[in-house]
Amino acid sequence: MTSDNIYSFDPRLLARMTGALGDDKTIGKICADLGQVFSEFLPDLLQSETGLDLTIGYAGFDTGLKSDLIRKLGDGVALSDCLLRNWCSDFTISCDSPAIIAMMEMLLGSPAESIEEPQPRNLSGIELDVAAIVFEKVAGVLKSAVNATGGFEPNVGKAYNAEARPAADKEAEDVYAACVNISLGVGPVLSTFSILVPQQTLLKTTIVFPKGIGQPRRQKSAWAEQVEQQVRRSMVELQAHIRLEDLTLAAITQLKPGDVLPFHDPKDVRVDVKANGRDLYVCEFGRSGARYTVRVKDTYGSEDELLQHLTR
Repeated sequence: MTSDNIYSFDPRLLARMTGALGDDKTIGKICADLGQVFSEFLPDLLQSETGLDLTIGYAGFDTGLKSDLIRKLGDGVALSDCLLRNWCSDFTISCDSPAIIAMMEMLLGSPAESIEEPQPRNLSGIELDVAAIVFEKVAGVLKSAVNATGGFEPNVGKAYNAEARPAADKEAEDVYAACVNISLGVGPVLSTFSILVPQQTLLKTTIVFPKGIGQPRRQKSAWAEQVEQQVRRSMVELQAHIRLEDLTLAAITQLKPGDVLPFHDPKDVRVDVKANGRDLYVCEFGRSGARYTVRVKDTYGSEDELLQHLTR
């Protein structure tokens, strides 16, 4: 045998022969059944938990290499890498950022009619915390729909923005996957969340319709309280800004290590404290032992207004 008669094997044909790639009709039927489960059960689950005006429906599917499918989702989405023991060791859930932004605003008290369609963007750390809770609910319905043996709970990875997705391991083989798209209407905002699953897993999956999903409506659900508490526990980076004496441009260009710049205020030094680029408090400068401190003197808004500012 010589190099002249050695031919590379068609990867698609090999994947088809080994059960890692199905035909569109077969994959489409499984995706549609899964979409029907979400359409049937997820609205009641989320609405009973949040009290929000949500609409959910199957929005079709796409197929291809998993890396290409994730790339096609774009930058304005949040992602979570998940596993479910005895079913799939690596599937991904995504959600368009406008849905999370709108859900956050409504959970914090904004009426639906006041919300405008947000532009897709990277989510803040607090918004990613809310996205993570949504992913957990989606994964919970998925677990019941695929009826994985053993009754294990899904392992839902930390939510992150698409642009923060680590580069693919060059040594790892890309897999053929299906992207199941589900429309998600949050008040006036219509977005999409997706579940990306290797086709090899889907071809071995029988979709079942779970029973008893959802709980009776409550005035303020545990899920809504969880979101609120998660928001309040989220860490926020604060920045303190102190105004210095004005200097000429010529003087500024001559500054060197060791030079001292005086504060603008001669007595109580005013400090503006910001987070996420927004003014929060007016403070005064001071010290406590060996540490420099600021003391809050005034606020730029009420507690609810500060929460609104910090979560955008």
